[in-house]
Amino acid sequence: MVKSMTSFGRASNDEGSKYLFSIEMKSVNSRYLDINIKLPKNLIPLEEQIRKLINEKLNRGKVDVYINQKSYSSGEGLARLNLNLAESYYKCLLEIEEKFNVKNDITVSHIARFTDVIEIVEEEDNIEKKFEFLKPLIEEALEKMEKMRVAEGEKLKDDILLKLKDIEIFVNNIEELADAIPVTYKSKLEARIKELLDKIDIDEARIAQEAAIIADKAAVDEEIIRLKSHIDQVRKTFKETEPIGRKLDFIIQEMNREANTIASKSTDINMTNYVINIKNLIEKIREQVQNIE
Repeated sequence: MVKSMTSFGRASNDEGSKYLFSIEMKSVNSRYLDINIKLPKNLIPLEEQIRKLINEKLNRGKVDVYINQKSYSSGEGLARLNLNLAESYYKCLLEIEEKFNVKNDITVSHIARFTDVIEIVEEEDNIEKKFEFLKPLIEEALEKMEKMRVAEGEKLKDDILLKLKDIEIFVNNIEELADAIPVTYKSKLEARIKELLDKIDIDEARIAQEAAIIADKAAVDEEIIRLKSHIDQVRKTFKETEPIGRKLDFIIQEMNREANTIASKSTDINMTNYVINIKNLIEKIREQVQNIE
């Protein structure tokens, strides 16, 4: 099954639930699976569990995950006092009083307001309970991404197969031209020699030999065979059930290599034009393959 790496998924639970969450996931193409998770501070202990769920479902792509906690029931956390930090703040205030000779109005409430002196810490049991609410939402968002990946992947597959048909037509045209190259070159060589050496006998064997040498240098039979083989490999790869993006990328590189070799051997303007069309189509396919998982 062909899957695109471009996808989006969203999920949220109903108002009135004990824990209210909304989740958004989006992915774009990437050589590897790159997961970036943004979630509230109190949910950070769940990051690895969330990452594991995504790893089990996706193979490639740059995935951005946004988890919002709309609200949560009061009293679900514990207040924790950082005495060392409170003492440090207190000493700083005393130093300010002594240094600038200002009135000391330090109270407990003043010190308690400083950052992280008193913080709310989620109880471990509550963190696990929250994951029980989060897990089905993450799975729902992933399922929506999966459906989008499959739908986009099928579109990519259909378009690539159409381009492969066009490439095949150009390859067949090149094959026909390649078969005619020795005969065409021999005729041109004979005409040119007759023009230069009027009334002088021409050594037909030598002309045939020269034509054979040129034909050998310009032979693209092997390249055509390999190019056709690569086209068949792409079609067969589309039938595989495993992720195929990297494999397709390699095959397309090999197709481009064969097209370049044919271009370097071309002695015919029509053949060169066919190769240009092939390379143009291969480049378009390569861009599409970059987005296949």
